[in-house]
Amino acid sequence: MKLILAIVSNDDSSAVSSALTKENYQVTRLATTGGFLRAGNTTMIVSCDDDKVEHAIELIGQESKRRTEVVPSTAAYDIGRYASFPVEVQVGGATIFVLDVEAFHKL
Repeated sequence: MKLILAIVSNDDSSAVSSALTKENYQVTRLATTGGFLRAGNTTMIVSCDDDKVEHAIELIGQESKRRTEVVPSTAAYDIGRYASFPVEVQVGGATIFVLDVEAFHKL
């Protein structure tokens, strides 16, 4: 048995969760915050048999789209002087961890 931790954008979380649930995966959603953009994410916890891991990853990938966003950035030029300018960054997609499960108990 495997445990999948999938970190996806809040914009994609409903579609990812629906796709996984439709294929009979059990999904637990956690509200999380990313460190780089400090933007809201959703971390999904999915348990499945070893032979279903690749299918789950495919479903997550199909519903997690990468996109470009423009965010403000600040640069320091001198003591006390800062300038703000927009920077394009890639957001979205998914970060996926697959872990071995030693034991599973549903009480």
